[in-house]
Amino acid sequence: MRKLLDALYLAAAGLAGACIAAIAALMLGQSLLRELGVKTGATNDVVAWLCAAAAFLAMAHAFKHGDFVRVTLLLEKLPAKAQRVLELTALLIACLAIGYLAWWATAFTWESYQFREMANGLLAIPLWIPQTSFVLGAWLFFIAVLDETVIVLRGGRPSYVVALEQRHAQGDFSSDI
Repeated sequence: MRKLLDALYLAAAGLAGACIAAIAALMLGQSLLRELGVKTGATNDVVAWLCAAAAFLAMAHAFKHGDFVRVTLLLEKLPAKAQRVLELTALLIACLAIGYLAWWATAFTWESYQFREMANGLLAIPLWIPQTSFVLGAWLFFIAVLDETVIVLRGGRPSYVVALEQRHAQGDFSSDI
């Protein structure tokens, strides 16, 4: 199960990276085509959808690898047992919040599908198509947080803490603020 989950997180991050590459290609193409007098108005719509897709699809991977902002000022000063209780409390709250987000995103996208809602921009496509990346990213993020909650409940250390410690051990402090 661990390999499957890690592969899912990595695949979603790869898709997010592909979205960013597509954004770069579209922006470059738009710049070149404008110089040639070609209208490229719908490009802005696609770029906006790709930005949202990149953000949501990358969340699970970023979370699991310690790339989210995490304030540990208080946590570091507490004994190990209290740290574990606070960590677990934060993860349970995150499960509730992100679970709600995933449920809401699904309901919202399903509504768009049911009502055949179309995009208002220059590119008129069914809205559920770009919204699907929001749904997938939100559910993967929820699974990642639930995954971490199970790890901590079983007495393990959170993956995001281990990943950050490994980077620090290698002299990489780039994610520290």
